[in-house]
Amino acid sequence: MRILVIEDEHKIARALKKALEQESYAVDVSYDGDDGYAMATTEPYDLAIIDRMIPGAYDGLAIVKAMREAKIHIPVILLTAMNAITDRTTGLDAGADDYLVKPFALEELLARVRALLRRPAEQLSTILRIGDLTLDPVTFQVTRAGTELHLTSKEFGLLEYLLRNPGRPLSKETIIAHVWDYDADILPNTVEVYIKYLRTKIDTPFPTPLIHTIRGFGYKLEAQ
Repeated sequence: MRILVIEDEHKIARALKKALEQESYAVDVSYDGDDGYAMATTEPYDLAIIDRMIPGAYDGLAIVKAMREAKIHIPVILLTAMNAITDRTTGLDAGADDYLVKPFALEELLARVRALLRRPAEQLSTILRIGDLTLDPVTFQVTRAGTELHLTSKEFGLLEYLLRNPGRPLSKETIIAHVWDYDADILPNTVEVYIKYLRTKIDTPFPTPLIHTIRGFGYKLEAQ
């Protein structure tokens, strides 16, 4: 899952990027409103964390409004030092999904990110599953047929994205856009390599494969 952070305080931005990457998310960071606006309205993100008082022609509220007007309905968390009720309601009315006042605990932010990412997939519980495969985004535990599987951070991120799009054909370009950040050094066969890694762990030891190749296009995760 790919997340955009728009935050002009570099120390906070670095802390957010590090914490989110430790949770296996791909993270892009922008430090001003103009660049953040361009990224938010042109790149395919799964969630955005936006500082309300960002410098530039676009502040946080303007970026959120522009996203909603462009029919970009990904979850948005607004960060701000403004704690008045009217400030919070203004942010929510602009189209934000959540509002976090600085200073905040990283653990709370991560919990809110997980909660918002569950909404689009219409998950009734935290656990993602297909067939006998389960993934817990909170504990990072992955099991198949009751056997615990040990994945690297990037393998986990790739599997989580596939699980949030069950049965949906996903092109290699789409997978790259949601699993790797903007600055990642991606080779043409990178997705193929990581799909092979995943298959070795979640398919090869079991009788029924879950990852299916769509020749000339990409892959889908489906219990057949």
